[in-house]
Amino acid sequence: MNYEEFRVKSGKKLNFEKSDTKYTGDYSGKEQAQKDLANNIERLKELQNMLYAQDAQSLLIIFQAMDAAGKDSAIKHVMSGINPQGVQVYSFKQPSNEELDHDFLWRCAKATPERGRIGIFNRSYYEEVLVVRVHPEILKNQPLPDKIKNSRSIWKNRFENIRSFEKNLTDNGTQILKFFLNVSKDEQKERFLARIETPEKNWKFSAADVKERGFWKDYMRAYEKAIAATSTENAPWYVIPADKKWFTRIAVSEIIARKLESMNLKYPQITEEHRQSLEEAKNLLENE
Repeated sequence: MNYEEFRVKSGKKLNFEKSDTKYTGDYSGKEQAQKDLANNIERLKELQNMLYAQDAQSLLIIFQAMDAAGKDSAIKHVMSGINPQGVQVYSFKQPSNEELDHDFLWRCAKATPERGRIGIFNRSYYEEVLVVRVHPEILKNQPLPDKIKNSRSIWKNRFENIRSFEKNLTDNGTQILKFFLNVSKDEQKERFLARIETPEKNWKFSAADVKERGFWKDYMRAYEKAIAATSTENAPWYVIPADKKWFTRIAVSEIIARKLESMNLKYPQITEEHRQSLEEAKNLLENE
């Protein structure tokens, strides 16, 4: 399957109302996809080992979506074979007072992955051009100069800030992948009902999530504008159909594996001095 079809070209006009959120490409069912997912998990395991050993690059993966689109599920399944020492996962909730007293990128900037590791953002600085745009009262109550809060260019400026921030990361060895899990409003409703009707899933449900459904169209417009403005060659967005969780997982896993494969990862070459020390250690062990 050509997963590049999910990649958003910079500046491309988007309309999620016309998206096929049930799309499963060449897959006829879940079983075939599960086999490919298992293979991809093994690929990711080896690639992550080389990334960690090389200790020269890192990979930042950002997940954004409406509630119940399957972000947690995708992270859990796709990264199930990865060594925990090589992965850092951050889930960004409502910002604290300390975080609000800094620029909107600060709390995420300090959580970007160090060299040799994969960093995963479950939500991110993009919330500041999504939920804050949909709910102007949030921006109004933030400790910012009125000149900034009242500027007609605030979103354009923030998109520019994001592009510059992501370029700085890629210029310094951090590759970036961004996924928007595109779930339909009908599917979200079914998943919310499942959370209510299944006792083991009650903890996942929040009444506030249902209220946000009333802003669905506003969110779609905000996502369309943010993704179109910030999908670049070095930090692309991928819009993944998310009504079928099994397809979301295989698509995400394949795109991540291909990105890691493109990073020219290698195990470090040992020096002659190191090789001699290995031989000496071997001789000592064998002669005990």
